[in-house]
Amino acid sequence: MGKENCTAVTQFILLGLTDALELRVFLALLFLFIYGITFVANLGMIALIQVSSRLHTPMYFFLSHLSFVDFCYSTIIMPKMLANIVNEDKAISFLECMVQFYLFCTCVVTEVSLLAAMAYDRYVAICSPLLYMATMSRNLCVELVSGCYLCGSVCSLIHLCLALEIPSYRSNVIDHFFCDLPPLLSLACSDVTMNELLLYVVATFNEIITIVIILTSYLFILITILRMRSAEGRHKAFSTCASHLTAISVFHGTILFIYCRPGSGNSTETDKVASVFYTVVIPMLNPLIYSLRNKDVKEALRKVMGSRIFS
Repeated sequence: MGKENCTAVTQFILLGLTDALELRVFLALLFLFIYGITFVANLGMIALIQVSSRLHTPMYFFLSHLSFVDFCYSTIIMPKMLANIVNEDKAISFLECMVQFYLFCTCVVTEVSLLAAMAYDRYVAICSPLLYMATMSRNLCVELVSGCYLCGSVCSLIHLCLALEIPSYRSNVIDHFFCDLPPLLSLACSDVTMNELLLYVVATFNEIITIVIILTSYLFILITILRMRSAEGRHKAFSTCASHLTAISVFHGTILFIYCRPGSGNSTETDKVASVFYTVVIPMLNPLIYSLRNKDVKEALRKVMGSRIFS
């Protein structure tokens, strides 16, 4: 399009996932159900960790923050997404769009870092169990989590500042269900090469660093497990790490697919489906994976609820 079609915008239109009425009703009910589970499961996990003394360990300290971040970025995306599905008016103000992007990006980068910190925590717990509580002190845990939040905030602020420098757009219609950076940049009239390059570099750098930490941690964990003489000990160690590896594989897989491909600026249908996975499904799955596969969580819940539901 020519420059005559470029204007400063005060609001955007989010096209969402589909215009088909029958699909919109189904998706509204489905996503409302998923958000309900996400809301209850993540806040429930945080509350359970707070009230149960047996869960006051470094592992569950990190897990409570993972649940908090999952709850936050699900809440940042899903209420507006549900409103757009049921309403004909799909407008979102420019300010609201920028705020949504910043908060969402902060939460995602924070979660990427948190998963790496949790992998290191599991490495210390399994490879140096006698030194675990001394190594993973309260101060170190607080510093690691604070670093995760700081990394998320700084990375997001960099992208936000560059996005705010875009003077005009050739259209205000975003082919997505939330304000993500790649589809936003695809509408810009000005040269956004620096924005796209920085998005690719920052996302790839964060992924490489965190994945290296995770793979290194689990390599040492695997070596330690294989050296265990007790079959029961090996099974317990594998079981402890299985839920973490499941969450890591799904989350990092979708992040790599969406943000770490050169020239991935256009929002295709495949990208939108992948985005649904890590913005809607994963925040629901994380607390379920950790609770259903974890004996300590089930025992703590049984004690708190005073029932034998999970027996």
